[in-house]
Amino acid sequence: MRYTPLSASTYREHRARFRQHLEKGGLAIFHSNDIMPTSADGSMPFKQASDIFHLTGIDQEETILLLFPDAVDPKDREILFVRETSELIAIWEGAKFSQQEARDLSGIATVLWTSSYEATIKRLVPQCEHLVLNSNEHLRQHNEVETREDRKNKELRAQYPLHSVKRSAPIMHRIRSRKTAEEVAQMKRAIAITGKAFERVCGFVKPGVKEYEIEAEITHEFLRNGSRGHAYTPIIASGYNACVLHYITNDQVCQDGDVILMDFGCEYGGYASDLTRCIPVNGRFTDRQRAVYNAVLRVKNEATQLLRPGTLLADYHKEVGRIMERELIGLGLLDKTDVAKQDPERPLYKKYFMHGTSHFLGLDVHDVGLWNEMIQPDMVFTVEPGIYIREEKLGIRLENNILVTRDNPIDLFAEIPVEAEAVEELMSRRKVVA
Repeated sequence: MRYTPLSASTYREHRARFRQHLEKGGLAIFHSNDIMPTSADGSMPFKQASDIFHLTGIDQEETILLLFPDAVDPKDREILFVRETSELIAIWEGAKFSQQEARDLSGIATVLWTSSYEATIKRLVPQCEHLVLNSNEHLRQHNEVETREDRKNKELRAQYPLHSVKRSAPIMHRIRSRKTAEEVAQMKRAIAITGKAFERVCGFVKPGVKEYEIEAEITHEFLRNGSRGHAYTPIIASGYNACVLHYITNDQVCQDGDVILMDFGCEYGGYASDLTRCIPVNGRFTDRQRAVYNAVLRVKNEATQLLRPGTLLADYHKEVGRIMERELIGLGLLDKTDVAKQDPERPLYKKYFMHGTSHFLGLDVHDVGLWNEMIQPDMVFTVEPGIYIREEKLGIRLENNILVTRDNPIDLFAEIPVEAEAVEELMSRRKVVA
């Protein structure tokens, strides 16, 4: 295994948290992702479904989890199904989990082959009061592909049409948003690797470098440190490209005098990090670039201090907007009188800062969470304000990952340079990177 997994005790804790919210008589079912095809005989790298990974740690296709706390037989209260391996599979694909290995990793005593699932469901469904089915209810999801979970849910509802069905997604959003100690430690491993990649590219960038060459340097550092790669498609945007929020082409030449916006993060052990830094191609910010950079930095620092328990995210984003207004007025981009007369529903700052400031972070880079409830300790958020001035071909965004505690927020990226002077100092050490 490329990464060090969490302990079985942590996966037991995750399942215990789920059971606390499960209504009596519920039988909860979770499925792994499919291996997705490309064309001909090709397939994409396997990416486990985050919910079953959170509850079991099993990073393998054709995995199923049943949680049935009220089952008559104690052995049926947690059942894990894994794909049965064989000598042929081991030769062509490599070893799969044995039943004992799956027990050791997940902490689940009853581990069966996936081929036993149908018979087990037929035996257990008559005992349950209702089925608890999982689905992707992320606010931004717009997937047109039917997932394995969708497909199996459809089959189950057709097979047992008189059983009531409840949703597990609200429970998963609640329990996944509050990180356990080992989860935070895993995220810190991802962050440390991301920091190494940032230092690497600061020593690599110079006029004439191509954006994809920078991406290659980042990827190199991720893989050599035990990561499977990027937690999301990286943005390496120089000059005007930085004003395109989801620019991922990464194919332009970095010009002398431009600033590069780099939004990237390492995935380690399934957990994401999410960093944005802006660096001058030639190693030195102009006065204007520095002024905009420092304005964004001040917003980031003030926003970080607002991430405290008991705060509603909607109120938090409104307050960050007011902070941004002040900075945009200071930069001469907004007029104070116009701001005083603006339509509150269409604030003027959105011309230059048109996206949100924070999102949940965890197993997914845009992780699940309950946006209509107050911030709680142990949640992890990004803080990523930005100013995008298209007429100046300048986009600045700065992003760190923040752990909410009962006291002060903890900046998990505190060791990664962010001050303009520190960035210039890193770039002054430029050399050929091996």
